[in-house]
Amino acid sequence: MPRIPLPDLDRLTPEEQVVVDSIRKGGGRNGRLPAPYQLTLANPEFTDVWQQMGGLLRYRNSLPLRLSELAILITARIWNCKYEWFAHAPIGLKEGLAVEVVEEIRWGRTPEFKQSDEYLIFKYTTQIHERKTVSDLVHKEILNDFGLKGIVDLTALVGYYTMVAMALNAHEFIPPKDSEHSLPDINPAENRFTASENF
Repeated sequence: MPRIPLPDLDRLTPEEQVVVDSIRKGGGRNGRLPAPYQLTLANPEFTDVWQQMGGLLRYRNSLPLRLSELAILITARIWNCKYEWFAHAPIGLKEGLAVEVVEEIRWGRTPEFKQSDEYLIFKYTTQIHERKTVSDLVHKEILNDFGLKGIVDLTALVGYYTMVAMALNAHEFIPPKDSEHSLPDINPAENRFTASENF
C-alpha cells in the first residue's frame, strides 16, 4: 500500500473530478488515471498542470516514442523506480527497443547499441543524471542529430520522469508482486552506468 491514501474516485470534490475527467480523456491514457496523478490529486491545480506537461512530453514531443521510452527506462533504473520500470518496459519493447538493450539497462549495465540514435539518447540521459550536466561533445551530438527542439524535449522529458520517479518512490507506489517487468534491486554503487567518463 502507498504511504498516502489514494483518491476515492467515487467521492471526488468538484475540482478533483474536473481534473480526473481531463486526464482520462487525454491522448494515450485510454480512460485510465495513471499512478502519479493518483498520488497528487490532493492538489488538483498542481495535478492538472502536471498532467498537461506529462501529456505533452510523453505523446507530443519531437522524439520517436522508442527513444522517449529509452530515456524513461534509464531514468527508472537510475532512480530504482520499480513502478516506472513496470509501466514503461513493455511500451519500450513494443516501440522497438531490443530485448537485450532493455535487459542490460534493467541490470544497470551499458548495452551494446546497434542503433546510433539510441546510443546518443543513452549518453545524454546517463550523463545528465550522473554528472548533473552533459559534456560538450554529447550536447553537440544531440543538438546536431535531434535539433534545438529535440534537445529541449529530451531534457524536459528526463526531468519530468525524474519527478515521477520521486513521487512513486517517496510514497511507495509499487507494482504488483511477481510482475513480468520487474526491476531488480542492485547495489547503489553499481547503479551507475559505466559510460559517463568515456563519451
